[in-house]
Amino acid sequence: GSDVGSQKDRVVTEEEWLQKWEKGNIGFHKEQRHPLLQKHLDVLLNGRSGLRIFFPLCGKAVEMKWLADMGHSVVGVEVSEQALQEFFAEHNLPYCEEPVPEISGAKKLQSTSGNISLYCCSIYDLSSSIVGKFDGVWDRGALVAVNPCDRQRYVSLMITLMEKNSSYLLVTVSYDPNKHKGPPFYVPESEIKSLFGNHCEIKCLQKVDDFSDIHRKWGLDYFLEVLYILKFGA
Repeated sequence: GSDVGSQKDRVVTEEEWLQKWEKGNIGFHKEQRHPLLQKHLDVLLNGRSGLRIFFPLCGKAVEMKWLADMGHSVVGVEVSEQALQEFFAEHNLPYCEEPVPEISGAKKLQSTSGNISLYCCSIYDLSSSIVGKFDGVWDRGALVAVNPCDRQRYVSLMITLMEKNSSYLLVTVSYDPNKHKGPPFYVPESEIKSLFGNHCEIKCLQKVDDFSDIHRKWGLDYFLEVLYILKFGA
């Protein structure tokens, strides 16, 4: 892809992500619930209750508590243990920690109520035999954070984690990739179709102008959030 500019070879290491959390350099974290999830939640839930919902590269996303409070079971994965500890602390949620026997060095932090389970490890170490399958996914800041060279690997894994008749809400970002090296990375619609197209029905639900001062500092003149719903069949 010439349309992704020089981004295709860009690599951000796990160490760099850990440092972002350590230094509090987490402009990607939103203190409020994401308006696109609030607006389109019914598309994700599709009239169903008690779903298992996955948050890939979850950070300390506030929506995890919101969905758990609705009666859903939330599972997240994140390399930064600090991010997960901050999530539980900021919501005053007691939790316990246990090792994940199948993954060397991994931990699971689980709310004592049992409805939020957050894995501290690389997402690529997960599999459906460890975390099960999901009825819904909220992917905001995950696909766009994955190194472009790992995108196929990421999507292949995500597809194996989808239950029949599940829904996957995906937020990507659109801007001129020749002007900013990422992350977040630009993922064009054509690539969403080539990555997921054989496995589900894809529909673009909304594009939102999300341009702010930070994007101006990056040298950009526009920045959009693009929301897709991916529907997996029976």
